[in-house]
Amino acid sequence: ESCTGGLVSSSITSIAGSSNFFDSAIISYSNKAKIELLGVNKNLILKYGAVSKEVALSMVKNLHRLTKSHICVSITGIAGPDGGTKKKPIGTVYFSIYKKIGKYIEINNYKEHFNYKNRITIQKKSNEFVIQKLISVID
Repeated sequence: ESCTGGLVSSSITSIAGSSNFFDSAIISYSNKAKIELLGVNKNLILKYGAVSKEVALSMVKNLHRLTKSHICVSITGIAGPDGGTKKKPIGTVYFSIYKKIGKYIEINNYKEHFNYKNRITIQKKSNEFVIQKLISVID
């Protein structure tokens, strides 16, 4: 498994034996990192914004291409306290989960709005959300 979230990777690697299934994490916080580390096309960011389904999907596909992990997850969102807009308020988070078994590929995209004003709470709620989704993907 590989992911783009620091809190998610920390949660997973806090489990004894996680080295048996966890491969890597890439923290691509800035747009520059998304483009340079994960190969997100800069035009996607310009057209849809870094916090978008399109960018989360590109992140997860490129993460799989780079790591060859069977399960990959990407997260991009606005945790605040600044950066929110009327269209994408603080607490807006996009997730993509990529699962490949043999030739079968499944990609699920999610958009959540965590209605909290606290940055840490939004990050924790995002982490809980994606961990629950990963558990359901693995089952």
